[in-house]
Amino acid sequence: MDWIDLRSSSRNSCCTFPSSFRVRPQSSRGQSTVSHETLWAPWRLNYIVSAVDKDAANEPKAGCFLCQYRDDTHDAENYVVDRSEHSLIVLNRFPYNNGHLLIAPREHKATLEELGDAELLDLQVQLRRMIKLLSLVMGAEGFNVGLNLGRVAGAGLPGHLHWHIVPRWNGDVNFMPAIADTKVIPQSLDALYQLLRADLGSVS
Repeated sequence: MDWIDLRSSSRNSCCTFPSSFRVRPQSSRGQSTVSHETLWAPWRLNYIVSAVDKDAANEPKAGCFLCQYRDDTHDAENYVVDRSEHSLIVLNRFPYNNGHLLIAPREHKATLEELGDAELLDLQVQLRRMIKLLSLVMGAEGFNVGLNLGRVAGAGLPGHLHWHIVPRWNGDVNFMPAIADTKVIPQSLDALYQLLRADLGSVS
């Protein structure tokens, strides 16, 4: 295979790439002087295709903490905030921010295609309820709501899909993550759990 050595380029790169490697400049939009480049790496496709759901969809249910919480009756210990007919709502033990919730289908399903209409509707209703609850209890000023489907998309538990709801406040990012790789969470999970449970009946 022919290789292109980029060490002599203006980028001073010490990497080598196969001849199929391509760099295509992207024209800037409007009056912006920012230039973007797209790196074409077709040999990565085999990894992506092989990784998609091969492990995720077949992940054993026995190792799924969401399934364990669903079947367990110790909701306070597991920080299970609420249950509905098709959904399970849990406080994230490793939150991105204070009040970070996970909303998952009760059944162990990895993709949206596996969800029935009733399940999908219930999950969306619970998303709306929890946003109302976090706004009421915590005074959240905004939210990040996300769903990572598949391991390559960043799913930490790819076999059991779940939505993240992360409350946001103006100025909630400080210097700690940048200089110490540390996120400051100002409230304990136990205290937050009790507050959320106390006001569950106020939202629908």
